[in-house]
Amino acid sequence: MENYRKTSHSTYDIKYHLVWITKYRKPAITGQIASRARELIKQVCRENDTEILAGHVSKDHIHLLASSPPHLSVSKLVQYIKGYSSRKLQMEYKEINKQFWRQHLWARGYFAASSGM
Repeated sequence: MENYRKTSHSTYDIKYHLVWITKYRKPAITGQIASRARELIKQVCRENDTEILAGHVSKDHIHLLASSPPHLSVSKLVQYIKGYSSRKLQMEYKEINKQFWRQHLWARGYFAASSGM
């Protein structure tokens, strides 16, 4: 019971393991870009009442173990994270625009699994 999260009308423990990759699996998430991506993901999660339990930023993909409220679907959470981080990273780092045309930093899909950890 101590690890359950609460809203005004529900008590929950919903965890997702999420993974998404860069377009064409290009190793573009390094150095300052990786640090900034981490900050942006934390910001989106904070704004959506999602707790990050663990995560890892690699050169070409991101792993995230997150606990989100029941009113937020996993697809919406991923949409918010990928959309916001892609837009901000491309605005702030012009070298990303040279690697990825048509404003797509992330590949279309993602992996999601519920976790009972």
